[in-house]
Amino acid sequence: MSVELKKPTLKDFKGDTPTWCPGCGHFSVMAGLQRALVNLGIQPHEVITVSGIGCSSKLPEYSRTYGFHTIHGRALPVAQGAKMAAPEMHVIVTGGDGDGYGIGAGHFVHAVRRNMDITYLVMDNSIYGLTKGQTSPTSPHDFVTKTTVKGNKEYPMDALSIALANGATFVAQAFSGDVKRMTEIIEAAIRHKGFSLVNVLSPCVTYNKVNTYDYYRESLVAIDEPLPTREEAIRVVKAHNRNVHGILYVEERDDFQTQLGIDWKIRDIREGEMDEALIREIEKEFK
Repeated sequence: MSVELKKPTLKDFKGDTPTWCPGCGHFSVMAGLQRALVNLGIQPHEVITVSGIGCSSKLPEYSRTYGFHTIHGRALPVAQGAKMAAPEMHVIVTGGDGDGYGIGAGHFVHAVRRNMDITYLVMDNSIYGLTKGQTSPTSPHDFVTKTTVKGNKEYPMDALSIALANGATFVAQAFSGDVKRMTEIIEAAIRHKGFSLVNVLSPCVTYNKVNTYDYYRESLVAIDEPLPTREEAIRVVKAHNRNVHGILYVEERDDFQTQLGIDWKIRDIREGEMDEALIREIEKEFK
């Protein structure tokens, strides 16, 4: 006997009460993600949300889905394992610029080149907020923080260009101050079959007084349509000093699981327990 589920609502995705600072851009990102899932008709039990460590990485606790709050910089390996084990699930990775582009940078590049079918939402505020305001991988040059009192002498990481150069099949940048457009971008990223990066410019109102909502409203250049080539997308990102807003590049290419050529057999619980014969049949596909 089949059970017909009601259409999902925002209330279905509501988890624990967030403890982010009032005005934090992450509230909008969470709202945009939840609205995107509702618009796509995806049920909470069809989603796995994986995160690392940081303010943004608390999102799995605040959303009612399957969740995995893992260790610093290791969200992508866990997410890839989850997708391989349960390919029918929508796997969403949430984290910050420190978690994803600092200690997690190596995992980021390899997830990109594999083209795993997961969606990666990076809440980029150019600061380490959870640990009270240190320089992050995307902090501007000469940026003054507790760890760079004479100004940051490093130059910021360009994650968009890195993703494009290493084969990401969906690359976009959103702004938490434009919830409508951000939600549309997240929807497109979830629908995309392959690795989707959505770098979300999400201001930290407590520790970053430079990259503010007003700064982005004045600086961002809208990208109305994806660019035709990776090279052109990188050129546009560089030309505008990464201050772009929209879907930069999309490519249709087989995701990692499809390339492996494995016929994933998802066993419905109503069919009973998985027996020895089926296990052995699946094992043959890995030889």
